[in-house]
Amino acid sequence: MKATPLEFRFRFSIIAAIYVLGFTAPWDDWLHLDSIRTWQLLASWPARSGWLSFNAATIVVLLLGILCALIGALLRTWGTAYLSPSVVQDHAMHGDGVVAAGPFRYVRNPLYLGTFFHTFALALLMPPSGAIFCILAISIFQLRLIIAEESFLTTILGESYTAYCAKVPRLLPALTSRTPASEIQPRWPLAFIGEIYIWGVVVTFAFFGWRYNSVLLIKGVLISLGVSLIVHALLPGRESL
Repeated sequence: MKATPLEFRFRFSIIAAIYVLGFTAPWDDWLHLDSIRTWQLLASWPARSGWLSFNAATIVVLLLGILCALIGALLRTWGTAYLSPSVVQDHAMHGDGVVAAGPFRYVRNPLYLGTFFHTFALALLMPPSGAIFCILAISIFQLRLIIAEESFLTTILGESYTAYCAKVPRLLPALTSRTPASEIQPRWPLAFIGEIYIWGVVVTFAFFGWRYNSVLLIKGVLISLGVSLIVHALLPGRESL
């Protein structure tokens, strides 16, 4: 069930491939399905039931997308601030010690949880079949990554990590901190730079979503990704910030 070292090494490429398949949904052509976006489909349900007008339902779905994108960005940035982008983006697993600070006092995997919320936001821009595929594929893949990381950390850190796992939930955050705070200090500039793509998606939804144009939002997502790649390439020494 756990991911292999090769899958962990290329996890970002695999996740990107899943997103691409979700957006393109090539099977829709084979099955002759409509090209409606999930955003439109979700808005049409309450409209058809007479609960809301289509315009009002569209706004509700947009606000849901903005909220999911924002929660995902906050969780990932908060977690990255205590791990640093170099650890988050590394091809290898790290087991230097138990990180019991920031969001890690409430949930063991805030970065993966943030990606779940980010995926829900992106899924609104996909065809319904692509959205279903993407959410399921990302969920399964991330759970396999989590199991692999937890197995690795249990082997490396032993009792200190198993004690941490016994107190802090895996994905459903506790309402109160479950472990004393460690002395790790957050590095917020690094965190925002490391998560610049995901914040670009938040900006895209919040500022351009009101155009109600899924193609425009998809372009914004791609531009955010491009800016992120350029920034990361131009700032190789960002660990010193």
